[in-house]
Amino acid sequence: MFGRVKPLDAILATAEKKSLHRSLGAMQLTLLGVGAVIGTGIFVLTAEAAQKAGPGMMISFIIAGVVCAVAALCYAEMASMVPVSGSAYTYSYAVMGELLAWMVGWALVLEYAIAAGAVSVGWSGYFVGMLAHLHDYASFLPNIVIPAALANGPTAGGIINLPACLIALAVTGLLVLGTKESATVNAVLVAIKITALTAFILLAVPVMNGEKFVPFSPLGFGGISAAAASIFFAYVGFDAVSTAAEETKNPQRNMPIGLIGSLAICTVFYLLVAAGVIGSVGAQPVMDAAGNGLAPGSKALTDACAAINGQAVVCSKEALAWTLRQIGWAQIGNLVGLAAIMALPSVVLMMMYGQTRIAFVMSRDGLLPEALSKVHPKYHTPHVVTVITGVFVALFAAFFPVGMLADVSNSGTLFAFACVSVAVLALRKSDPARHRPFRTPAVQIVAPLSILGCLYLFFSLSVYTLLLFVGWAVLGLVIYFAYSRSHSYVGRGIVDVHEDDADTPPQPVAPLPGGIELD
Repeated sequence: MFGRVKPLDAILATAEKKSLHRSLGAMQLTLLGVGAVIGTGIFVLTAEAAQKAGPGMMISFIIAGVVCAVAALCYAEMASMVPVSGSAYTYSYAVMGELLAWMVGWALVLEYAIAAGAVSVGWSGYFVGMLAHLHDYASFLPNIVIPAALANGPTAGGIINLPACLIALAVTGLLVLGTKESATVNAVLVAIKITALTAFILLAVPVMNGEKFVPFSPLGFGGISAAAASIFFAYVGFDAVSTAAEETKNPQRNMPIGLIGSLAICTVFYLLVAAGVIGSVGAQPVMDAAGNGLAPGSKALTDACAAINGQAVVCSKEALAWTLRQIGWAQIGNLVGLAAIMALPSVVLMMMYGQTRIAFVMSRDGLLPEALSKVHPKYHTPHVVTVITGVFVALFAAFFPVGMLADVSNSGTLFAFACVSVAVLALRKSDPARHRPFRTPAVQIVAPLSILGCLYLFFSLSVYTLLLFVGWAVLGLVIYFAYSRSHSYVGRGIVDVHEDDADTPPQPVAPLPGGIELD
């Protein structure tokens, strides 16, 4: 299991060819982290968290943020030691061997592809909501109501989520053509997301009513844990700071400041948004006759919401826009919805970049068929893996609810980060003399906390999600022993490092403020 490793020296030799264009300070790292994290999850998953935890979702945000912080500190050490942009897959290959690296890469495939599907579904909710309020944007426009059968997947009583499917296919087409956002455009979209959330806080927090917070935890601590496992999705992107370790000035000082600072700011942001939702319109879950919370995204919840005319935040697919409309700020609510519609497709694009990158590098390592790393002769993009990814993302988005997709994506992410934390400890023992530009502080405490935190959130996911992850893992093992092991370049004695090849898909890292790209 641990015998086949991609030699660290080969990886580092590749990294030395990479030119660095910028030294990052603590403030720049913090802003990078805030830009990478804030946005998608809070726009999309607020209603899901409310249905699982009620007002207790505020505790859920804190739990998820703390787990992210300790995991990010471990990730930063590996990113600084193995400074190629191959993510946790490469780190694991260099430390724990091919089989575990394969499982991490296989989990990252799950993370990125299904996360892209989750964001597509979230975009669909805001898009459908905007169409239903077109007359509010301009009096000459008619409101357009998309039938529930075409706006919901089968689990929510519909047939297909057509808008979500179409946005995923549209992004796939852009990636095949080679159209990618400039850092400036992405930075503008980040600013739009943060502005929209700030406007929400300024309007919703002042009208909070303390009575809306009672009962605080209607479904107990189990509900808070389940919500924390889902809300972890809202912090996806925090590893963007860790991957910048190589370009950080004085990393031992600035990396912890950037990581903890950005996560602290994001957590406060999320708590204020959650407090605004809870205190203004309430966030109590919809229960069945026995007093149990109905499953988010289920037909039972859809039917219950229909019975109360959707008058609960847990019934809304555009929770923040819906909340502002309820408290008398309909036009601002519409603009918040419009901000989500503008910003979320870029997140789908970044997630699909991540997916294509992992599959591309695994293909060039021989673990996946070589056809996946073919580059289009005209567009110079990895069109085969991009199209395959896009089709699966579109199918996920078309037929599954956002909460389920986010949870399944989280399972892959949590597994990968737990493995990175194990790798940090293993490499401290096996290769203590190796140069570490950044060393995880109090690693004997932080790394085990990261592992335990990831496991805690992992096992707080639904049984259905865990079974799906196990099924995915078993499928991965079958593919590895049936194909990948015998085709592996490392197993055949070929030492290549492809993470920084010129035609490798771009790294899905958010830009620095001001439109300066990390190289």
